[in-house]
Formats: sequence, structure tokens, C-alpha cells
Amino acid sequence: MTAPARPAPTGFRKRFIDGEHLVGTFIKTPATHPIEVIGACGFEFVIIDEEHAPWDRCAIDTALLAARAAGTAGIVRVAEPSPAKVLAVLDDGAAGVMVPHVSSAAKAQEIAAACRYRGGKRGFSNTTRAGGFGAASIWAHVEASDAAAAFIAMIEDPEALDDLDAIIGTEGLDGVFLGRGDLTVALGASGLDAPEIIAVCEKILAAARRAGKPVAVMVSTGEEAKRFKDMGASAFIVASDQGFMRQAALKAYGDISAAR
Repeated sequence: MTAPARPAPTGFRKRFIDGEHLVGTFIKTPATHPIEVIGACGFEFVIIDEEHAPWDRCAIDTALLAARAAGTAGIVRVAEPSPAKVLAVLDDGAAGVMVPHVSSAAKAQEIAAACRYRGGKRGFSNTTRAGGFGAASIWAHVEASDAAAAFIAMIEDPEALDDLDAIIGTEGLDGVFLGRGDLTVALGASGLDAPEIIAVCEKILAAARRAGKPVAVMVSTGEEAKRFKDMGASAFIVASDQGFMRQAALKAYGDISAAR
């Protein structure tokens, strides 16, 4: 099935900031093929998961090329909230970064600066994929990169909950991800939908509304996506390449084994 026509992946940041309804998934397998398949299905973005999967710099570089070929925005969830990690994936052509454990305004400011040339501290090079391997002039590369690179902060630590307005209001931070999994474990809740976790999500969403910033959330069903959309979220991450494979494999095995 051919994917419907959709805007260029370089427009992801603007679409995210504008609160468009966007659908993505995590990519856990360090290979290009899952990205090509999922991109062809119409997903607006994929998140290459360096934090929780065995991705290295070379594999990420190739995966971002695959995302461009598939017409989907390649976002990287970096392994740690450091400027060096951010620089590496942006130079390799990532449409943005999802950064874990942004638990203070100081950390948000540090990462925002690492994402931007003007007003920031991003190390300059236009001899990268992001700069067309030297095809873009210095200032053309600066303008294009600053316009296109999205910074999504993961709010997943209890200490972040006491500093939400300062974190989310950071200039250069484009939006946040509701880290329900880490918050559930950290707070000792019974599950992702425990009342205290939903209350925390509502608190984060309210802070995002005050700052005029979009919110991304991981969901498992259309009904859950609708519930969070009604709460104010606009970008939705469903499953992962491995999750899709497992679900399809279980169904296929169940269907065929039942024919014995």
C-alpha cells in the first residue's frame, strides 16, 4: 500500500509546534528496513531509540538516511541528555531530538542551546548531511537548521514536576513528551492509568498549555489517543517496530496453529 502524500519531513518541527495531529512509532531494531516499511505506511515520524535499543552512531546515521528516503521525519531519542549526543544526531540529519530526563530548567536551557546556532551553542559544521556535505553556505545552513531541528523534552522525573513552568517555558524547547512509564515506576503507581499518573499528566498538559507548547504521548489504542487528544496532546506514538512484529507474529501463529 502506498502512503498518502504528506508534507516533507523537514517541516516536522513546524507541524509539531502548530499542534497538528501527528503519528509516530519507536524504532528499536538497528536497521533501515523497519523505517522504510513504517514510513511507507504513512507515519509522519519515527523515533530512533538510542536510549533503550542497541543503536550506535553509524547505525543512526544510516537510519536517518532511510527516514529521508521513506519520507518520514527521523527523530532520535538520544541515550543521554548531553550536548554532544544532540550535536551528533543533528549533524547526521535528524529532524529533531527527544531528550530523556530533562528534570530542570537548567538542563532544558543547556539542551535548547545545543540545538541552535543563533542564540545557542551548537558546534558549527556544514560538511555534514544536515549541511548537504558542504552544499549549504554557512548562513543558509544556520537558518535551515535552526528552523528545522525540533527539541522535545521528556518529562519523566518526579523532581521535574516541581519546576514544570520553568522547564516547559524554556526558549528553544519546542514541546514535551509525557514519560508515563518512568513516572509510574518512580512514583510506585499501579500502572500507566493509575489516578496519580493521570493527575500528573494533567499537570504537565496544563503547564504546556500555559507555555503554548505541544505535547506528545505514547498510546496503545485509538481510544486512548482520543482521550489524550481531548486532554490536549497532539502527537501520538504507538508501539515500536518490534511491537508491531510481535503482534503480527502472535496473530499469524494463532490463526495458522488453530487450523491443526
